[in-house]
Amino acid sequence: MAKSKSVKVKISARLTKKRMRRNGQNGAKHCRFTDNPEMIAQIDYKNATFLRAFLTERGKILPARISGNCNKYQRMLAREIRKARTLGLLPYCAPHI
Repeated sequence: MAKSKSVKVKISARLTKKRMRRNGQNGAKHCRFTDNPEMIAQIDYKNATFLRAFLTERGKILPARISGNCNKYQRMLAREIRKARTLGLLPYCAPHI
């Protein structure tokens, strides 16, 4: 009699995300600024360390679907990031290594 081998199937990250969405465990993202109005004062081009949290490591602005911001504050963040880039406080792209 031959033994049957158990085969392990790798599930891709895309399929696990799809399962999470289907099960509803992921939950909806909430805007951190509408929930906490005191944080709106931190959206300023001079506050580069705060604005850096909304950039990727390549220097791109995170989209609202990833950061969870609502349209109003996403536009405000993008405007302040562009001001900070113009003044040289934030990078336009990733540093050259």
